[in-house]
Amino acid sequence: MSAVGGAAERVLPPLVDPVPELTRDERELYSRHLLLGAIGDEGQRRLRAASVFVVGAGGLGAPVLMYLAAAGVGRITVVDDDEVDLGNLHRQVIHSVGAVGRPKVDSARDRLAELAPGVEVEALHTRLDALNIGALLEGHHLVIDGSDNFATRYLVSDACEIAGIPLIWGTIDRFRAQLAVFWSRPPAPADPVTLRDLYPSPPPPGSVPSCAEAGVVGALCGTVGSMMAMEAVKLVTGAGQPLLGRLVLMDLLESTHRTVTIRPDPSREPVTRLPDGADDVSCEVPTPGSPTVTAAELAEELGGAGPSGAPAPVLVDVRGAGERSIARIDPSVWVPLDSVAEDAGDPTGVLGRAAARGPLVLYCKSGVRSARAATTLAGAGFAGVRSLAGGIEAWTRDVDPSLPGY
Repeated sequence: MSAVGGAAERVLPPLVDPVPELTRDERELYSRHLLLGAIGDEGQRRLRAASVFVVGAGGLGAPVLMYLAAAGVGRITVVDDDEVDLGNLHRQVIHSVGAVGRPKVDSARDRLAELAPGVEVEALHTRLDALNIGALLEGHHLVIDGSDNFATRYLVSDACEIAGIPLIWGTIDRFRAQLAVFWSRPPAPADPVTLRDLYPSPPPPGSVPSCAEAGVVGALCGTVGSMMAMEAVKLVTGAGQPLLGRLVLMDLLESTHRTVTIRPDPSREPVTRLPDGADDVSCEVPTPGSPTVTAAELAEELGGAGPSGAPAPVLVDVRGAGERSIARIDPSVWVPLDSVAEDAGDPTGVLGRAAARGPLVLYCKSGVRSARAATTLAGAGFAGVRSLAGGIEAWTRDVDPSLPGY
């Protein structure tokens, strides 16, 4: 990709044919849209005829769904397999405290019914995979991806490339975000671009921290989600210049915003099929070969039920300081992942002193980073190092439910 030069014309024809007319109530409800020359009566009728598929009812999905419904999009399908928890609410503003424990799609559907009762909302509490996504996308004019893991992002992008459906894509990380529109078969003279033209393949497992590990400011979700909804309005109505072939990079902490061009990769093989039976599983999988211990097994060993005469395990937390302040397993020593390799080279360091007391068991949030750290320590000569399978999430679920989730 390269920096944008001049402001090239990227006006696309409207994606959706309009409904015949608006009702009197609809004219009142959308009166501010009707005043806009770029939308007007015809554009609003196109929105009423539009069918949009939204992946995720979380940080990005929440503002996307609310602004699509409020804009009068006629049909919205939202898919998410997760439930609302308390840690969602600082950014997932479509949900409320009363919705904690409910499927996110059900909570979102109920909120949209209050906001825009004339909008048809289909809530799918399911997990997208290569076997179901093709059928689920049928009948929709465009897709908005608000998912939070690389496996889903590439699955959705590949499915949209095969179907020829435009995709509005966004990602968030702490205070930063990226936003683009992809379309494998746009009308001429627009160039076809997809996620794989920008990023040919997902990053290595565990190399990019999730929002649950790194954090995210709630207002960023609202900013990016609103921009994604605006891209949908532009595509449906033909207004303005959609971000097709352009990538927006923003940093709200530094108040910076720039746009770069995405060009088709002429050497890339087009995606023509999805892997048979490929599930949308998290990209965060333990490093192959890393010895692990389950939460239940670790609890037994810490309680003295391990091998006779064996010293109790010493827990090492490899998460960041913010995560450790939310919840931790005590007693444990703290060596952040980016310090593990350096500390491993010092026999008098934290890890060396801990290993002298007993076998090390490393833990993180889900078991991914601790598996990487265990591999690093094994390579540095530490013997018997294990990783807690499932991380502190498994410990909270199976051993100590009193620990807060995050």
